[in-house]
Amino acid sequence: MLRLTGWRVNHKRVERVWRREGLRVPKRQPKRGRLWLNDESCVRLRPERKNHVWAYDFVTGRTHHERAFRMLTIVDEFTRECLTINVARHLTSDDLLERLCWLMTTRGVPKHVRSDNGLEFSAKTVREWLGKVGVKTLFIEPGSPWENGYVETFNEKLRDELLNREIFYSLKEAQVLIEQWRQEYNTVRPHRSRGTACRRRRRSAAPLPDQSRDIDFGRNRRRRSRTDSALLS
Repeated sequence: MLRLTGWRVNHKRVERVWRREGLRVPKRQPKRGRLWLNDESCVRLRPERKNHVWAYDFVTGRTHHERAFRMLTIVDEFTRECLTINVARHLTSDDLLERLCWLMTTRGVPKHVRSDNGLEFSAKTVREWLGKVGVKTLFIEPGSPWENGYVETFNEKLRDELLNREIFYSLKEAQVLIEQWRQEYNTVRPHRSRGTACRRRRRSAAPLPDQSRDIDFGRNRRRRSRTDSALLS
């Protein structure tokens, strides 16, 4: 994020500032093997292209008056893009079908959808509707959220970067702020899996200005003006 705004810093300097301010520096995670296999296992199927595997899950939040609301998050596992975050006091299987229908109409039909065994996801109407449109369901093993790692990681970032930092005084405010964060996540926020920059931003955004060049340019301009004035005198 600092590099996107024009700052020239590396991760070591950022970590030193974190330590000096008493913040928690994330520890380096050990390398782990991938969760997918090559036998077309439904639990460990690897995403190969856009709209190949979508993953969805529910997240719970609260407004200022301790009233709970739910969020339906849907992520494309290949592009890591958050397709939608549906925010409401109550979300049912009908709300899930409505949002899936809208997404498939506007973005295309995925080959698979991955989820846990929640009542909304495993409902008979949902499975029958997905079967009619040609989408295969990938249910993870009960009590194994790591098998749905892409959407679980996204939910953690949503909670750490927004839900734990904002006070929502109404449901409408939560909907607006969460949608703004989703847009920033997709178009501004850097992603290591995408080469530290979002694909959508990389395609459309102009190169960021170099602050050091601007400063040098200003100095050179002042020097040229002094030289010109000396010659004229």
